[in-house]
Amino acid sequence: MRCPYCQEADTRVIDTFHDAKGSVRRRRACNTCKKRFSTYERAILSTPLLVKSGGVREQFDREKLARGIRIACAKRPVPGSDIDRLVDEVEGSLQMLGVEEVASRVVGDMVMTRLKEIDQVAYIRYAIVYLGLEDLHAVRKEIDRLLDT
Repeated sequence: MRCPYCQEADTRVIDTFHDAKGSVRRRRACNTCKKRFSTYERAILSTPLLVKSGGVREQFDREKLARGIRIACAKRPVPGSDIDRLVDEVEGSLQMLGVEEVASRVVGDMVMTRLKEIDQVAYIRYAIVYLGLEDLHAVRKEIDRLLDT
């Protein structure tokens, strides 16, 4: 591991912490400049390719998913940790499917299901884009459906 301060490769691990999500946090020290820094390790498991509606295939992108969810949750009382947990759950669910390809709708449906439990306003914001709700009547219909459940 290279030191982020002096770029020297001579570093040592001081401490290791394991969290509930399976990530490993290591506290490191550079033997050259003596500065300390933390690194995070996460197992890289394969996620299936997403098949878009036009047949285009693309890699699952955690950051793209998180960005979309953060936009839906903007100015809402949703902690960042809840968003990170949602992204982790979706990614984990995709990995557990054990398939090479999955329709992008599956990801959208997973997000919708979980977002409905976290914040209903964020759910509606996400639904407007995901479901392509183009007018107020369609939005109203979705709100009514949400209120009926």
